[in-house]
Amino acid sequence: MSGILWVIIVGFVAGIIARMLSPGPNNPGGFILTTVLGIAGAFLATWIGQTIGHYGPDQGAGFITATIGALIVLFIWNRLVARGVIPDFNR
Repeated sequence: MSGILWVIIVGFVAGIIARMLSPGPNNPGGFILTTVLGIAGAFLATWIGQTIGHYGPDQGAGFITATIGALIVLFIWNRLVARGVIPDFNR
């Protein structure tokens, strides 16, 4: 249970940092979307790190790599909103 809580906390902090580093009109708004963005970034960073052999099977991404993963997820989100695939929730 504490592992899931830790992933949520790391994901939320990574999502906030990613949103601060990449401000723009297409950023997902709200607590829930920021947390989901960060968690998705943390999972992406963990998966990439395990795939290239940087992390072991039982290791996860830290704050820095989770933030980088969240920036990648935010970039993909912005591209999907710009193309109209995802509606802009901030309007």
